[in-house]
Amino acid sequence: MSSGAGGSATAAAAPALSQFFATAARNLETLLAEELRGLGIASAQETRAGVRFSGSLADAYRVLLWSRVASRVLLPLAGFDAPDADSLYARVREIHWPDHLAPGRTLAVHLDAVRSGIDNSHFGALRVKDAIVDQFRDLGLARPNVDTARPDLGIRCQVFRDRASLSLDLAGAPLHRRGWRVQEVAAPLKEHLAAAVLLRAGWPDIAAAGGGLLDPLCGAGTLPIEAALMAADIAPGLLRSELGVHWGCLGWAGHDAAAWADLLAEARARRVAGLTALGRRRLHIRGSDQDPQAVRAAQANAERAGLGGHLRFERRALGDCAPAPDEPPGLLVTNPPYGERLGAQSELPALYATLGAVLRERFDGWRAAVLTGNPDLGKGMGLRAARFHTLYNGPIECRLLHFRVSAEAHVSDRPRPLPAAERGPGAEMLANRLRKNQKALAKWLRAEGIGCWRLYDADLPEYALAIDVYASAEPDTPDRRFVHVQEYAPPANVDPKAARRRLREAMGVIADVLGVPEQDLFFKVRQRQRGAAQYERQGQTGQFHVVAEDGLKLLVNFADYLDTGLFLDHRDTRRLVRERSRDRHVLNLFCYTASASVHAAAGGARSTTGVDLSRTYMDWARRNLALNGFTGRDHQLIQADCLTWLANARAYRGRFGLIFLDPPTFSSSKRMQGTFDVQRDHVHLIRAAVALLAPDGELIFSTNRRRFRLDSDALAQHGELQIEDISDATIPRDFRRNPHIHRCWRLRRPG
Repeated sequence: MSSGAGGSATAAAAPALSQFFATAARNLETLLAEELRGLGIASAQETRAGVRFSGSLADAYRVLLWSRVASRVLLPLAGFDAPDADSLYARVREIHWPDHLAPGRTLAVHLDAVRSGIDNSHFGALRVKDAIVDQFRDLGLARPNVDTARPDLGIRCQVFRDRASLSLDLAGAPLHRRGWRVQEVAAPLKEHLAAAVLLRAGWPDIAAAGGGLLDPLCGAGTLPIEAALMAADIAPGLLRSELGVHWGCLGWAGHDAAAWADLLAEARARRVAGLTALGRRRLHIRGSDQDPQAVRAAQANAERAGLGGHLRFERRALGDCAPAPDEPPGLLVTNPPYGERLGAQSELPALYATLGAVLRERFDGWRAAVLTGNPDLGKGMGLRAARFHTLYNGPIECRLLHFRVSAEAHVSDRPRPLPAAERGPGAEMLANRLRKNQKALAKWLRAEGIGCWRLYDADLPEYALAIDVYASAEPDTPDRRFVHVQEYAPPANVDPKAARRRLREAMGVIADVLGVPEQDLFFKVRQRQRGAAQYERQGQTGQFHVVAEDGLKLLVNFADYLDTGLFLDHRDTRRLVRERSRDRHVLNLFCYTASASVHAAAGGARSTTGVDLSRTYMDWARRNLALNGFTGRDHQLIQADCLTWLANARAYRGRFGLIFLDPPTFSSSKRMQGTFDVQRDHVHLIRAAVALLAPDGELIFSTNRRRFRLDSDALAQHGELQIEDISDATIPRDFRRNPHIHRCWRLRRPG
């Protein structure tokens, strides 16, 4: 499809598999790569300004229809040296253009030149156009005409340091133009940026869990409309197909009309099913604005998007916003104005102060995401952002601030320990229980050489906490201990002030009994997690500490994530992996921080392979392996969606002597009807993994899903498997107060 400077630049219509490039706005490349993998495109690799991927035309068309983040999809034709306009003209003429454009049709050329001998982009675009037109003339064919509005063929050329890249634009109009926008307001948020905000804020998981959405400064309704399209599983490109928005692929001579029609039919069917399901679920997706013109624009846009019956917009001042009666916690998301609609920049501080007060006073338990072009004003909200992303609204650098709202604690601030003199009688009861647990476990901990362990797990109902102790393995602080405290979120009928006081009592007791300074005491609120929420960043400290487990060193992070990077209830499971790894190739699926891979390598594995979708955890895993001296080709880490990777892992069939499979309980993977549920989908997952086992291999499957039931009958239908429940043997002594903390099985072929 492409050539270097010395080869032919001739290109024909796209073969069965082609290389494509999806462009993205600045800082959205990673998000776009994740989205494309969710669409089943395992080859997606982020790069500067977009994502490269390989696939069929149908794959590229699926990206056109379903990507909410991409700006365009390009089909690269050729790459060549072009130090000046004449050489550019000559190389473009080498491509056989009738393969791409029928005689007499229209074209448009867009050229960008940076650090190039072609110092005038308009002149460079003219030379590309001339080369194409002159070729048609020389072939005796009707010459194409220029149409910059709706060309049959869009051509994009990038020239950087005298190297040209020539591509066909399959999108035509930019993909953010969904087709539903009929009325504007000042400085509207582009649709693809709104989608990125919602994805970064975790909206798909919130919607799946039944939470609603409110934008109290909704403008033309972009955020609620994009949120409803996501919740209803509606392809963002479907409406523009029906309303005649220009598609670049339709006039291309290589267009696959049958594949395009099939994808449109699929998208229409999913829209019908999605809107029906959305109506049954009755999610609260709302927007409000004090400007009546903005509300009218939002209502008109929602109607054109086909969502009029599923969204509600109303005129309301920011200070009057509140959750609907009986509405469960959801997401408040907004892009405050930059001053235009308020009329004066001086009014913005009061706006942010009001937004913060409304969140603190009325949205306890909600998550909030605020996209601001004035990051300093965000400090006036009286809430500390748990994390942030840098995004660009056109040329304006913005911050997407993420909050977890708590009326008492604000976000997830660590509760201040209550002094001993102010504690109630229950505090001494908790202190006695901690001392008793320490004494009961001390001899066993010493004998086993265990430095990271669970001290307390909601033993007393008044103090619903999980308390874990981590001993430092860093040579300069050998006696240092960290304490990681997680509060199980109290029921709604518990008085928040009383619960907060008991929590402060507990933090004081823990610090006193364990002799830990306040800076080494870490606190989280543990709630039921959906999708990727368990792994989302909670902070930005970047502070890692080294701890030891069975003579191995592992990195933990107490502040930035809900979990520390080391699941202590799987300590004995990791020991089992280590015992069973000698002289085997070991696969660790959903490998997280690869602590099990480190154990396998220490146990004498011939090789280890870890697969996980998160780049963050891939980096963490690589550091864990390197910390123990396990590097090189024998210890491979693959960043990929495990379901997609398994579906394409034919080269690994029969390779692995041991597979460790510990999937999440729920994921928003597109592989299984848009979601992965371990109860619903474990049979398919285990079958796919078993296919990679060596004849004498074994698979260790574990899950923390409560009330999980392994479907042994369905697994047996795939072929004989020996299935052994080893849950009891893999639950460590310090977790036996909760015998349902996880379930674990060993699966082997007989013989």
